[in-house]
Amino acid sequence: MKAVWEQTRSFSAPTRLLMANQFAINLAFYMLMPYLAAHLAGPLGLAAWAVGLVLGVRNFSQQGMFLIGGTIADRYGYKAPIMAGCLLRTAGFGLLGWVDNLPALIAASAATGFAGALFNPAVRAYLAAEAGERRVDAFATFNVYYQAGMFLGPLVGLALLAADFQAVCTVAAAIFAVLTVLQWRALPDRRATSADDTSTPAESVLRQWRSVLANRPFLLFSGAMIGSYVLTFQVYLALPLAAADSLGADATKATSGLFVISAAVAVAGQLRLTSWAKSRWRPHQALAVGLSCMGLAFVPLAFTPGGFAAMTLVALVSAVVLLAVGGAIVYPFEMDTVVALCDNRLVATHYGLYNTVSGLGITLGNLAIGAMWGFAQSRQMLWLTWGALVATGFACAVSVIALARSGRLAPRIVQTAS
Repeated sequence: MKAVWEQTRSFSAPTRLLMANQFAINLAFYMLMPYLAAHLAGPLGLAAWAVGLVLGVRNFSQQGMFLIGGTIADRYGYKAPIMAGCLLRTAGFGLLGWVDNLPALIAASAATGFAGALFNPAVRAYLAAEAGERRVDAFATFNVYYQAGMFLGPLVGLALLAADFQAVCTVAAAIFAVLTVLQWRALPDRRATSADDTSTPAESVLRQWRSVLANRPFLLFSGAMIGSYVLTFQVYLALPLAAADSLGADATKATSGLFVISAAVAVAGQLRLTSWAKSRWRPHQALAVGLSCMGLAFVPLAFTPGGFAAMTLVALVSAVVLLAVGGAIVYPFEMDTVVALCDNRLVATHYGLYNTVSGLGITLGNLAIGAMWGFAQSRQMLWLTWGALVATGFACAVSVIALARSGRLAPRIVQTAS
């Protein structure tokens, strides 16, 4: 943690604030969201379809609106959408704990989702602009705070549930209220640099979007990276399914442990892994190595016979560790590459579209993996699912290398100092 603190202190005050801000955002989000479905189905007694609707609205209002949030940030500055997102999530989380009818729950869920669509692209664009040539280091440190919030959030939420769900929502809303005031008082306003900024009020939104959609290297890179998000999401889908299939009643505890291990590896290893990768590889090579590592994460599961709980548990832990290591290598170079490909123009809009593409990829990928799991399980061929995930990781790595060798990535990537 000393290294994290020293690295954090080396950045500017706004950058440090954005990192603390992201820690608090994830802390509040993950103290509430893992327990929302149980609250809706239990005390509120909603039908399963209604629970799915409320959760689906939240996901759609965030993933589907990232482009809108990024567009707003590029046109009106980064501070305003960050504040607006925190304020909107204050209201949304507050409502989730105190309303009990479906229309109000849907409205609250939509508010929490759109809040994320507002501040996520703006935070990343602000961080990239503030860090300058140290973008890779900044995003690596940022990810430590991101993962730390994910790690502590469920634990804090579980403790607050000893009182009731309203206490969880109230505390989460209070955190976002404090963040809103903190951004207002301490975060300087910042916009895209005047030399590259085309996101002026006189420019139409459609022209702004056409500019992003015309960036073919960026679109190709976005497509190449979709598989990495599908692989990361398997901590929520395929790995819990494997745990349930082999561990039975102990699956829930095992799954919780996997989340803890994943976050712990990212928090403890992020800075070391980033420094190690920077000293050895160019950005696209680091991406390829990280993506390959994520694909290799599923190899142990492919060779684990069913019915052996101990072997399955070892394979699951191995998978989570390799996924976390691969993701830690990928993340800072991935975020830096997006900025490099847009040449510091309309950065938030590019991040917004990138997040929307990855969100759509997660949805389609999960449908495919879910269908494949059912098919493979019925025929005792689960290796087929794991093999497909391994192939996905290597396909992403090969795609990134191909883009770099074709000249679509390497010429525009900004090298960062160690």
